[in-house]
Amino acid sequence: MKKNDKITEMFVPAVGESISEVTISSWIKSDGEYVDLDEIIAEIDSDKATFELTAEASGKLIIEAEEGTTLEIGKLICKIEITDKPNTDKKTEIPQVKTSQESPKAESKQKSVSTPVAKNILEDKGLDPNEVSGTGVGGKITKEDVLKSEKKSKALEYSKVESDSHEFKGNRNQRREKMSQLRKTISKRLVSVKNETAMLTTFNEVDMDPIMNLRKKYKDSFKEKFDVNLGFMSFFAKACCVALNDWPAVNAMLDENEIVYNDYCDISIAVSTPKGLVVPVIRNVENLSFDQIEKEIIRLATKARDGKLSIEEMQGGTFTITNGGIFGSMMSTPIINSPQSAILGMHNIIKRAVVVNDEVSVKPMMYLALSYDHRIIDGRESVSFLVRLKELLEDPSRLLLKI
Repeated sequence: MKKNDKITEMFVPAVGESISEVTISSWIKSDGEYVDLDEIIAEIDSDKATFELTAEASGKLIIEAEEGTTLEIGKLICKIEITDKPNTDKKTEIPQVKTSQESPKAESKQKSVSTPVAKNILEDKGLDPNEVSGTGVGGKITKEDVLKSEKKSKALEYSKVESDSHEFKGNRNQRREKMSQLRKTISKRLVSVKNETAMLTTFNEVDMDPIMNLRKKYKDSFKEKFDVNLGFMSFFAKACCVALNDWPAVNAMLDENEIVYNDYCDISIAVSTPKGLVVPVIRNVENLSFDQIEKEIIRLATKARDGKLSIEEMQGGTFTITNGGIFGSMMSTPIINSPQSAILGMHNIIKRAVVVNDEVSVKPMMYLALSYDHRIIDGRESVSFLVRLKELLEDPSRLLLKI
């Protein structure tokens, strides 16, 4: 911020480590509008989250960067002309408007000036010189201008004939929106992961009957005691911690020529927001109880949807869980959340006929998908991780006994 007696200049603030630029998402206050000190005047998007920009002085706002503009950290974003707050109670005098008996005369089109050759072609083709844009000296219509205008006119006629002949029905409008900084970063990261990792996906399925019966039995008492619902995600998070401890490569990451193994479980939970997918992190899940996990999921998901997540709440993470089942997905291959080495995809619960003890039974089944980086994780480890996860989820008492 630069400040003198009358003008305060505001610059793009440093919003987080490794963030070099932001995009003006929206101006909450208009150019020329009076703003108070610390009042929210704009929202800015980084490649990680959306931040609020607050006024650094009181006065008239002078916008220097329009919505959609991308600016580097430290660049001028707006100015505030320090003035007294306008008196809104003062009555505004409405000026009288004099009526005139004379009607305004419509301006007639000036006949365009053409070169002699262009004039002859115009007359020969029966073209209106007022419909031809002149590019010659002083706006004169040249031969090339006439030929170009004729070609364009024929193309439009042909297009109209083609359109009419197909008899398109319904609305065929289009609209364009500039990609947000967050969406552009998501796009780059997804392409980068696909190109720079040896990504494979392995699948398994889990019978959700035991967890669903457990939730049904204890959901009321759990809600009464902890003031939070008992969801599926806490079971999956706890089960993942046990399985990650058994197969540490799934909880590792590659750092140049070294594999970094983590002896803790910071689990990233994918959350869909109006501006795109964000992945806040629940720290040390292995030490949290079921109610603590559920409360942390609600806190982070609420902040994510309100655009209030901090950079710290999205950094790190050793393993990711994403639940496409809430949107009805039956099976998918999730993309690794770099620099992690694996991601678990949960899916929709569907009642299906399965064989149990040589008998056909109808069970609520969920497909699980583990996408992993084959540079770090071998097939044996990925498959064994899912088998262990299935074992824990189909017998959730194991999560308490840790067996």
